[in-house]
Amino acid sequence: MKLAALQAGDPLQWLRRGWADFVRCPRIGLFYGLCFFAMGHALLAVFRAAPAYVLALSAGFLLMGPFLCLGLYDASRTLEQGQRPTLRSSLVAWRPTLRTMAIFAGVLLILEMLWGRASLVVFAVSFNTMPSTEKLLAQLFNPENIEFLITYTVVGGFFAGLIFVTSAISIPMILDRQTDAISAGLTSIRACLENPGVMLWWGALITLLVVLAMLPLLVGLFVIGPVLGHASWHAYRQIVPPAA
Repeated sequence: MKLAALQAGDPLQWLRRGWADFVRCPRIGLFYGLCFFAMGHALLAVFRAAPAYVLALSAGFLLMGPFLCLGLYDASRTLEQGQRPTLRSSLVAWRPTLRTMAIFAGVLLILEMLWGRASLVVFAVSFNTMPSTEKLLAQLFNPENIEFLITYTVVGGFFAGLIFVTSAISIPMILDRQTDAISAGLTSIRACLENPGVMLWWGALITLLVVLAMLPLLVGLFVIGPVLGHASWHAYRQIVPPAA
């Protein structure tokens, strides 16, 4: 399968199309935005209970977002076909590809568990005791802990990159073409390897927008979350040629 060559401005075009889809079906978008909002508060609860896990889980939730966006992908596909999407159809969009989605989710879950374990190991070898929640940020960004920051960033960057390149367009592809998990994952990896600069820019945009959306008490996730979901569909649609 020949994949499209991307330009630096394409990610911004995907965001514009994602915003247009959100405006055309706002009720569906806000429902999934509520799901992202609840997930953000779940992260806050994890931060209070087990701060060592929160950085890996936050990035993991961000990169596993395509699973939560299945309904948004279905809505964008329905709009693309000139039809009116419904919340009910978006909620059951996973049914035709249940087995494939389960396999792919299992692979990402294993990577997330490895990431979480690696995070704990880095904390364990860097601190004698787990930093308290109240003093966590101050201790993490203390100049004396620069080795910890570098190590944690390298470990997190490795797992983040691995998960991102594997899932960048694979979930929309499974939904659209009902292909197998291995083919979808390899196609996603190919897309990132053939367009490394653009896909890195796309990943940075996703991260930046989600971080900004979380700053005002996470309320920005009501809009940013669904817009990114719709935009990811358009990223897939441009990269992978339509099926015959």
